[in-house]
Amino acid sequence: MTRSRTKNPFVANHLLRKIDKLNTKEEKEIIVTWSRASTIIPAMVRHTIAIYNGKEHLPIYIKSRMVGYKLGEFVPTFHLRGQEKNDNKSRR
Repeated sequence: MTRSRTKNPFVANHLLRKIDKLNTKEEKEIIVTWSRASTIIPAMVRHTIAIYNGKEHLPIYIKSRMVGYKLGEFVPTFHLRGQEKNDNKSRR
């Protein structure tokens, strides 16, 4: 189910404040956040945001093509390693 059109897109308040502060100063620095559910808005373009994947913060450079997507979509939470070739348990 999508968010209502009458509401604005969800962006965490602390994230909005940090981005607005950097935009007024016209500075570039990495913004650290745990909010994977936040929607990318045009004010975030050309900023680097470090998003938490459950283990560490991964820096992502926001481009104009990413507007409208969620922050969590660009950071994988697990790595599929496959199966070991010499796994004796799987031969039983």
